Amino acid sequence: MAVIEIEELQGRLSKGQTIAGLDLGTKTIGLAVSDLSLSLASPRPLIKRRKFTLDAIDLLAALERDRAGAAVIGLPVNMDGSEGPRAQATRAFVRNMAEKTDLPFVFWDERLSTVAAERALISMDVSRKKRSERIDSAAASFILQGALDRLKGLRMQNGQGS
Repeated sequence: MAVIEIEELQGRLSKGQTIAGLDLGTKTIGLAVSDLSLSLASPRPLIKRRKFTLDAIDLLAALERDRAGAAVIGLPVNMDGSEGPRAQATRAFVRNMAEKTDLPFVFWDERLSTVAAERALISMDVSRKKRSERIDSAAASFILQGALDRLKGLRMQNGQGS
């Protein structure tokens, strides 16, 4: 599989599958997973980046543990909507993952997700040290929650309820 649009996602999932959210950093991969009702995103432990092959093994193991049927990955778009080197690196990561898995990936505009995650952690009085350890998974949760909210909107629009 490779990349699909958010509108195609619901039809690709089997009963009992979750959706994962990914925030791809240079040193870590932030990970979040939905509940079975596809309503709520929850952070998971970070994956420390080493080299792609090892990162892929760790990521695929985590996705299997959480019964993920798809992954929403944050696409770091610039504020003006253009794509820079980080967006290109994210697209390359997904192309390489497509060779190792049939799981579909959905790109999600992640503008301001890290800012929102940091504000949330600050409001919960999380120390600076712990914030730096949790920021990527919190950002992955914000990315995934945005996608889950969009899926809910699509279901409502199509008369499928919540």
